[in-house]
Amino acid sequence: CARRRGGESRRLIVETLSGLPVEAETKAQPRRFRVIGNARAGSVLEAGVGNFARRIEAAFAAAGCDAEVELLPPRAIEERLRAAVDDRAATPVIAGGDGTVNGALPVLLECPRPVGILPLGTVNVLGRDLGLLGTIEEQVSALCRGKPVAMDLGSINGRPFHSISGMGFFSLMAREREQARRRFPFSRAIAFAFAAGRSILFTRPIRIELEIGGVQRQVEADAVLVTVNQFDGADWRRNRLDGGQLEVHILDTGGLLSRTKAALSMLTGSWRTSHNLVSLTAEAVTLTRRDKRRGHVTFDGEVERRAGSLDYRLLPAALQVIAARPAEI
Repeated sequence: CARRRGGESRRLIVETLSGLPVEAETKAQPRRFRVIGNARAGSVLEAGVGNFARRIEAAFAAAGCDAEVELLPPRAIEERLRAAVDDRAATPVIAGGDGTVNGALPVLLECPRPVGILPLGTVNVLGRDLGLLGTIEEQVSALCRGKPVAMDLGSINGRPFHSISGMGFFSLMAREREQARRRFPFSRAIAFAFAAGRSILFTRPIRIELEIGGVQRQVEADAVLVTVNQFDGADWRRNRLDGGQLEVHILDTGGLLSRTKAALSMLTGSWRTSHNLVSLTAEAVTLTRRDKRRGHVTFDGEVERRAGSLDYRLLPAALQVIAARPAEI
């Protein structure tokens, strides 16, 4: 027979065949995670899928947690992530860059409990804002210690995004950056310089109708950027994940020199003081290209061609996510 004795150690008194009681100590079950990751992420490809999966599992074990890790081609992620969400005994984790997390949002939004993010991309805007920094081991340790916070999302015509969307110069920068990463995998600095140079040269002004709070205005701009809450500084960080607003940045047309200054100001962190940048806040924004053509639009680093109006909406406190920092700092 066995009976539980009070106390934090959860000791059991077990009667042996000899009739002598033996005290056996049991431990609480470790926290369990199901990690679904992008096998095409740069860090995964560098290490090899099998090696990287074992490294993640070892990092969770070192942090006192259990993890089942699946690194998959992008097309297989949704199905396996949905299975992880349905497993109520585990915390689902999406592992990948900002674009991978963006693609997983429709599934993550169905999860009735907090979800985890393991940033494996180049920029990792959301990962940084969640306080998940450093090596994989450091990120996993922070994730295991983290606490759930409610974060705002944005949506474009019903499609969710977690951080940044835009068109024009910034959209072209995102496309050129992806191509440059493939061309210069050995140096992120060279890839950024190459992408910035091509974007400065080939950006064409866009004419749009902007509607905020029922007020319409027509603008000609090199770029329009919409962010979920306010970003600041050279590293583009958010002090709040639950600020309850969208911020719209309009970079007025100004030619090559203006775009060059804009690119440099993004690197130095002085972009908010640029004389040709206008920033507005709202909970809903509508952008319409006046030429009615299909244009490239970025969604957290991913790029699509879209025509017609873009209706941006704030989704306040839409996602419960595990963070290594509070929602407001």
